[in-house]
Amino acid sequence: MKKWYQDTEIRDGIVLSSRVRLARNLADFPFPARLDLAGREQVCRLVRDSLANVSGLKLKYIEMQELTPKQAVALAERHIISPEFAVNERGKALLLSEDESISIMLCEEDHIRIQVIRGGFDLDGAFESAMRLDDLLDSLLHYAFDERLGYLTQCLTNLGTGMRAGVMMHLPALAKCGRVQKLSNTVSKLGLTVRGTYGEGTGAKGDVYQLSNQVSLGISERTALDNLKAIAMQIATQERAVGDELIKDDTVLDHIQRAEGILRAARLLSTEEMLELFSWLRLGVRQGIAEADISGFNELTQTMQAATLSEAGGGGLDRNKRDALRAQQVRERLFDS
Repeated sequence: MKKWYQDTEIRDGIVLSSRVRLARNLADFPFPARLDLAGREQVCRLVRDSLANVSGLKLKYIEMQELTPKQAVALAERHIISPEFAVNERGKALLLSEDESISIMLCEEDHIRIQVIRGGFDLDGAFESAMRLDDLLDSLLHYAFDERLGYLTQCLTNLGTGMRAGVMMHLPALAKCGRVQKLSNTVSKLGLTVRGTYGEGTGAKGDVYQLSNQVSLGISERTALDNLKAIAMQIATQERAVGDELIKDDTVLDHIQRAEGILRAARLLSTEEMLELFSWLRLGVRQGIAEADISGFNELTQTMQAATLSEAGGGGLDRNKRDALRAQQVRERLFDS
Protein backbone atom coordinates (compact mmCIF):
# COMPACT_ATOMS: atom_id res chain seq x y z
CA MET A 1 0.00 0.00 0.00
CA LYS A 2 1.19 3.49 -0.83
CA LYS A 3 2.06 5.84 2.01
CA TRP A 4 0.15 9.10 2.20
CA TYR A 5 3.22 11.06 1.07
CA GLN A 6 3.57 8.95 -2.08
CA ASP A 7 0.47 10.50 -3.66
CA THR A 8 1.85 11.94 -6.88
CA GLU A 9 -1.34 13.88 -7.55
CA ILE A 10 -0.46 16.35 -4.78
CA ARG A 11 1.21 19.23 -6.62
CA ASP A 12 0.54 22.33 -4.52
CA GLY A 13 3.95 23.89 -3.96
CA ILE A 14 2.94 25.83 -0.86
CA VAL A 15 0.68 23.64 1.32
CA LEU A 16 2.50 20.32 1.57
CA SER A 17 0.30 18.47 4.04
CA SER A 18 -2.60 18.85 6.48
CA ARG A 19 -2.83 17.38 9.96
CA VAL A 20 -5.46 17.07 12.68
CA ARG A 21 -4.46 15.88 16.16
CA LEU A 22 -6.82 15.15 19.04
CA ALA A 23 -5.72 14.88 22.68
CA ARG A 24 -7.83 12.59 24.85
CA ASN A 25 -7.55 11.06 28.33
CA LEU A 26 -9.33 8.24 30.12
CA ALA A 27 -11.44 9.26 33.10
CA ASP A 28 -10.44 6.25 35.19
CA PHE A 29 -6.68 6.91 35.13
CA PRO A 30 -4.43 9.78 36.27
CA PHE A 31 -2.70 11.79 33.53
CA PRO A 32 0.43 10.05 32.13
CA ALA A 33 2.78 12.21 34.19
CA ARG A 34 1.17 10.75 37.35
CA LEU A 35 1.07 7.15 36.12
CA ASP A 36 3.69 4.56 37.00
CA LEU A 37 4.99 2.11 34.41
CA ALA A 38 2.34 -0.50 35.20
CA GLY A 39 -0.42 2.10 34.82
CA ARG A 40 0.88 3.31 31.45
CA GLU A 41 1.12 -0.25 30.19
CA GLN A 42 -2.45 -0.87 31.34
CA VAL A 43 -3.70 2.18 29.39
CA CYS A 44 -1.86 1.00 26.28
CA ARG A 45 -3.38 -2.48 26.50
CA LEU A 46 -6.85 -1.11 27.13
CA VAL A 47 -6.83 1.06 24.00
CA ARG A 48 -5.23 -1.70 21.93
CA ASP A 49 -7.78 -4.29 23.01
CA SER A 50 -10.69 -1.89 22.47
CA LEU A 51 -9.75 -1.45 18.81
CA ALA A 52 -8.56 -4.99 18.13
CA ASN A 53 -11.85 -6.35 16.79
CA VAL A 54 -13.19 -3.26 15.02
CA SER A 55 -14.12 -4.30 11.50
CA GLY A 56 -12.22 -2.54 8.72
CA LEU A 57 -9.78 -0.79 11.07
CA LYS A 58 -6.26 -2.09 10.54
CA LEU A 59 -3.79 -0.49 12.91
CA LYS A 60 -0.46 -2.06 13.77
CA TYR A 61 0.35 -2.04 17.49
CA ILE A 62 3.95 -1.11 18.28
CA GLU A 63 5.47 -1.01 21.74
CA MET A 64 8.03 1.76 21.64
CA GLN A 65 10.52 -0.10 23.81
CA GLU A 66 10.75 -2.77 21.10
CA LEU A 67 12.13 -0.28 18.56
CA THR A 68 15.77 0.65 18.16
CA PRO A 69 16.61 4.33 18.75
CA LYS A 70 17.13 4.75 14.99
CA GLN A 71 13.71 3.25 14.21
CA ALA A 72 12.07 5.62 16.69
CA VAL A 73 13.87 8.64 15.22
CA ALA A 74 12.76 7.57 11.73
CA LEU A 75 9.14 7.68 12.89
CA ALA A 76 9.69 11.21 14.23
CA GLU A 77 11.34 12.27 10.97
CA ARG A 78 8.17 11.25 9.13
CA HIS A 79 5.97 13.16 11.64
CA ILE A 80 4.31 9.91 12.79
CA ILE A 81 5.33 10.56 16.40
CA SER A 82 6.60 13.60 18.26
CA PRO A 83 10.37 13.88 18.89
CA GLU A 84 9.66 13.61 22.63
CA PHE A 85 7.81 10.32 22.11
CA ALA A 86 10.91 8.81 20.51
CA VAL A 87 12.79 8.88 23.84
CA ASN A 88 11.99 7.48 27.30
CA GLU A 89 10.01 4.83 25.48
CA ARG A 90 8.97 2.47 28.32
CA GLY A 91 5.24 2.34 28.88
CA LYS A 92 4.46 3.92 25.51
CA ALA A 93 2.91 2.43 22.39
CA LEU A 94 1.84 3.41 18.90
CA LEU A 95 -1.06 2.35 16.70
CA LEU A 96 -0.24 2.96 13.03
CA SER A 97 -2.10 2.49 9.75
CA GLU A 98 -0.32 0.85 6.84
CA ASP A 99 -0.23 4.08 4.81
CA GLU A 100 1.03 6.03 7.88
CA SER A 101 -1.79 8.56 7.57
CA ILE A 102 -3.31 7.53 10.92
CA SER A 103 -1.30 7.23 14.10
CA ILE A 104 -2.33 7.02 17.74
CA MET A 105 0.33 7.74 20.35
CA LEU A 106 -0.48 6.10 23.68
CA CYS A 107 0.82 7.65 26.90
CA GLU A 108 2.66 10.57 25.34
CA GLU A 109 1.61 13.84 27.05
CA ASP A 110 -1.96 12.49 27.15
CA HIS A 111 -3.27 8.94 27.24
CA ILE A 112 -4.37 9.11 23.61
CA ARG A 113 -3.10 11.32 20.79
CA ILE A 114 -5.02 10.67 17.58
CA GLN A 115 -3.33 12.06 14.47
CA VAL A 116 -4.44 12.04 10.85
CA ILE A 117 -2.22 13.42 8.06
CA ARG A 118 -3.32 14.08 4.49
CA GLY A 119 -1.21 15.26 1.60
CA GLY A 120 -1.80 18.77 0.25
CA PHE A 121 -4.45 21.19 1.49
CA ASP A 122 -6.99 18.72 2.83
CA LEU A 123 -7.85 19.82 6.36
CA ASP A 124 -11.47 18.75 5.94
CA GLY A 125 -10.47 15.22 4.98
CA ALA A 126 -8.04 14.93 7.88
CA PHE A 127 -10.64 16.32 10.30
CA GLU A 128 -13.41 13.98 9.19
CA SER A 129 -11.15 10.94 9.46
CA ALA A 130 -9.90 11.98 12.91
CA MET A 131 -13.42 12.59 14.20
CA ARG A 132 -14.66 9.20 12.97
CA LEU A 133 -11.85 7.51 14.88
CA ASP A 134 -12.49 9.71 17.92
CA ASP A 135 -16.21 8.86 17.92
CA LEU A 136 -15.31 5.18 17.74
CA LEU A 137 -12.95 5.40 20.71
CA ASP A 138 -15.47 7.50 22.63
CA SER A 139 -18.03 4.72 22.23
CA LEU A 140 -15.56 2.13 23.53
CA LEU A 141 -13.79 4.05 26.31
CA HIS A 142 -14.66 6.50 29.06
CA TYR A 143 -13.08 9.87 28.16
CA ALA A 144 -12.28 12.49 30.76
CA PHE A 145 -14.74 15.27 29.87
CA ASP A 146 -16.21 18.25 31.68
CA GLU A 147 -19.38 19.99 30.49
CA ARG A 148 -17.83 23.43 31.07
CA LEU A 149 -14.19 22.84 30.16
CA GLY A 150 -14.54 20.20 27.46
CA TYR A 151 -11.95 17.43 27.07
CA LEU A 152 -9.56 17.35 30.02
CA THR A 153 -5.89 17.32 29.05
CA GLN A 154 -2.61 17.23 30.90
CA CYS A 155 -1.52 20.57 29.40
CA LEU A 156 -3.99 23.38 30.05
CA THR A 157 -3.44 24.83 26.57
CA ASN A 158 -5.23 21.80 25.08
CA LEU A 159 -8.37 22.07 27.23
CA GLY A 160 -11.64 22.33 25.35
CA THR A 161 -11.68 20.65 21.97
CA GLY A 162 -8.25 19.09 22.53
CA MET A 163 -7.68 19.70 18.81
CA ARG A 164 -4.56 20.94 17.09
CA ALA A 165 -5.06 21.30 13.36
CA GLY A 166 -2.23 22.43 11.15
CA VAL A 167 -0.76 22.67 7.68
CA MET A 168 2.84 22.32 6.62
CA MET A 169 3.64 25.25 4.36
CA HIS A 170 6.65 25.87 2.16
CA LEU A 171 7.34 29.61 2.42
CA PRO A 172 10.70 30.29 0.74
CA ALA A 173 9.85 33.77 -0.54
CA LEU A 174 8.55 35.03 2.82
CA ALA A 175 11.44 33.37 4.66
CA LYS A 176 14.16 34.73 2.39
CA CYS A 177 12.68 38.22 2.67
CA GLY A 178 12.69 38.00 6.47
CA ARG A 179 8.91 38.29 6.80
CA VAL A 180 8.13 35.09 8.72
CA GLN A 181 8.60 36.63 12.18
CA LYS A 182 6.22 39.46 11.31
CA LEU A 183 3.78 36.88 9.96
CA SER A 184 4.07 34.88 13.17
CA ASN A 185 3.31 37.94 15.28
CA THR A 186 0.26 38.74 13.16
CA VAL A 187 -1.32 35.27 13.20
CA SER A 188 -0.77 34.92 16.95
CA LYS A 189 -3.34 37.68 17.42
CA LEU A 190 -5.78 35.55 15.45
CA GLY A 191 -5.37 32.44 17.61
CA LEU A 192 -2.81 30.72 15.38
CA THR A 193 0.89 29.97 15.67
CA VAL A 194 3.77 29.51 13.23
CA ARG A 195 6.36 26.93 14.25
CA GLY A 196 9.33 25.11 12.78
CA THR A 197 9.18 21.89 10.79
CA TYR A 198 8.99 19.67 13.89
CA GLY A 199 6.92 21.91 16.11
CA GLU A 200 7.64 24.22 19.00
CA GLY A 201 11.29 25.08 19.52
CA THR A 202 12.47 23.66 16.20
CA GLY A 203 13.82 25.42 13.14
CA ALA A 204 12.24 25.53 9.70
CA LYS A 205 14.12 23.00 7.58
CA GLY A 206 14.05 23.98 3.94
CA ASP A 207 11.75 26.95 4.74
CA VAL A 208 8.92 24.59 5.75
CA TYR A 209 6.74 25.88 8.60
CA GLN A 210 3.78 24.58 10.57
CA LEU A 211 0.73 26.84 10.82
CA SER A 212 -1.70 25.59 13.46
CA ASN A 213 -4.47 26.72 15.77
CA GLN A 214 -3.39 27.84 19.24
CA VAL A 215 -6.81 28.19 20.88
CA SER A 216 -8.89 25.14 21.83
CA LEU A 217 -11.02 26.46 24.69
CA GLY A 218 -14.22 28.41 24.03
CA ILE A 219 -14.21 27.69 20.30
CA SER A 220 -15.68 24.84 18.26
CA GLU A 221 -13.58 22.49 16.15
CA ARG A 222 -15.26 23.71 12.97
CA THR A 223 -14.67 27.38 13.78
CA ALA A 224 -11.00 26.70 14.52
CA LEU A 225 -10.65 24.72 11.29
CA ASP A 226 -12.33 27.39 9.14
CA ASN A 227 -10.14 30.08 10.69
CA LEU A 228 -7.01 28.06 9.97
CA LYS A 229 -8.06 27.42 6.37
CA ALA A 230 -8.76 31.11 5.73
CA ILE A 231 -5.44 32.28 7.16
CA ALA A 232 -3.51 29.56 5.32
CA MET A 233 -5.00 30.70 2.02
CA GLN A 234 -4.08 34.31 2.79
CA ILE A 235 -0.50 33.30 3.58
CA ALA A 236 -0.29 31.29 0.37
CA THR A 237 -1.44 34.36 -1.57
CA GLN A 238 1.24 36.47 0.14
CA GLU A 239 3.88 33.84 -0.59
CA ARG A 240 3.04 33.82 -4.30
CA ALA A 241 3.02 37.63 -4.52
CA VAL A 242 6.38 37.94 -2.77
CA GLY A 243 7.76 35.16 -4.98
CA ASP A 244 6.76 37.08 -8.10
CA GLU A 245 8.82 40.05 -6.88
CA LEU A 246 11.69 37.97 -5.57
CA ILE A 247 12.56 36.32 -8.88
CA LYS A 248 13.20 39.71 -10.45
CA ASP A 249 16.45 39.69 -8.48
CA ASP A 250 19.37 38.11 -10.37
CA THR A 251 20.84 36.83 -7.12
CA VAL A 252 17.67 34.83 -6.46
CA LEU A 253 17.65 33.47 -10.00
CA ASP A 254 21.27 32.44 -9.53
CA HIS A 255 20.41 30.56 -6.32
CA ILE A 256 17.56 28.74 -8.05
CA GLN A 257 19.60 27.73 -11.06
CA ARG A 258 22.57 26.67 -8.92
CA ALA A 259 20.23 24.56 -6.78
CA GLU A 260 18.84 22.84 -9.87
CA GLY A 261 22.34 22.22 -11.21
CA ILE A 262 23.64 20.76 -7.96
CA LEU A 263 20.64 18.48 -7.48
CA ARG A 264 21.01 17.24 -11.07
CA ALA A 265 24.74 16.51 -10.72
CA ALA A 266 25.57 15.89 -7.05
CA ARG A 267 26.93 12.49 -6.07
CA LEU A 268 26.75 13.19 -2.32
CA LEU A 269 23.96 15.08 -0.55
CA SER A 270 23.49 15.62 3.18
CA THR A 271 19.96 16.00 4.54
CA GLU A 272 20.52 19.66 5.36
CA GLU A 273 21.90 20.50 1.91
CA MET A 274 19.12 18.58 0.19
CA LEU A 275 16.39 20.46 2.05
CA GLU A 276 18.00 23.85 1.40
CA LEU A 277 18.40 23.10 -2.31
CA PHE A 278 14.85 21.72 -2.44
CA SER A 279 13.58 25.04 -1.13
CA TRP A 280 15.21 27.00 -3.93
CA LEU A 281 14.15 24.45 -6.56
CA ARG A 282 10.54 24.39 -5.37
CA LEU A 283 10.47 28.16 -5.64
CA GLY A 284 11.91 27.96 -9.13
CA VAL A 285 9.41 25.34 -10.31
CA ARG A 286 6.54 27.34 -8.85
CA GLN A 287 7.69 30.45 -10.67
CA GLY A 288 8.26 28.59 -13.94
CA ILE A 289 12.04 29.06 -14.12
CA ALA A 290 13.18 25.56 -13.14
CA GLU A 291 12.20 22.09 -14.31
CA ALA A 292 11.68 19.09 -12.05
CA ASP A 293 9.04 16.47 -11.29
CA ILE A 294 7.66 18.11 -8.15
CA SER A 295 5.19 15.27 -7.50
CA GLY A 296 8.00 13.52 -5.63
CA PHE A 297 8.87 16.33 -3.21
CA ASN A 298 6.64 15.12 -0.37
CA GLU A 299 7.99 11.60 -0.54
CA LEU A 300 11.63 12.66 -0.81
CA THR A 301 11.32 15.06 2.12
CA GLN A 302 9.88 12.24 4.24
CA THR A 303 12.10 9.35 3.16
CA MET A 304 15.51 10.90 2.48
CA GLN A 305 16.24 11.96 6.05
CA ALA A 306 19.05 10.17 7.86
CA ALA A 307 17.35 7.62 10.11
CA THR A 308 14.55 6.82 7.64
CA LEU A 309 16.97 6.33 4.77
CA SER A 310 19.29 4.20 6.90
CA GLU A 311 16.39 1.98 8.00
CA ALA A 312 15.27 1.56 4.38
CA GLY A 313 18.80 0.40 3.58
CA GLY A 314 18.77 -2.24 6.29
CA GLY A 315 20.09 -0.04 9.07
CA GLY A 316 23.73 -0.46 8.11
CA LEU A 317 24.42 2.60 5.96
CA ASP A 318 27.20 4.89 7.10
CA ARG A 319 27.05 8.62 6.41
CA ASN A 320 28.81 8.52 3.02
CA LYS A 321 26.64 5.69 1.76
CA ARG A 322 23.51 7.51 2.92
CA ASP A 323 24.60 10.73 1.21
CA ALA A 324 25.38 8.84 -2.02
CA LEU A 325 22.05 6.98 -2.00
CA ARG A 326 20.18 10.21 -1.23
CA ALA A 327 21.84 12.03 -4.16
CA GLN A 328 21.06 9.14 -6.51
CA GLN A 329 17.41 8.90 -5.54
CA VAL A 330 16.93 12.67 -5.74
CA ARG A 331 18.37 12.73 -9.28
CA GLU A 332 16.24 9.82 -10.43
CA ARG A 333 13.00 11.08 -8.88
CA LEU A 334 13.21 14.76 -9.78
CA PHE A 335 14.88 14.70 -13.17
CA ASP A 336 14.96 11.24 -14.76
CA SER A 337 11.28 10.25 -14.57
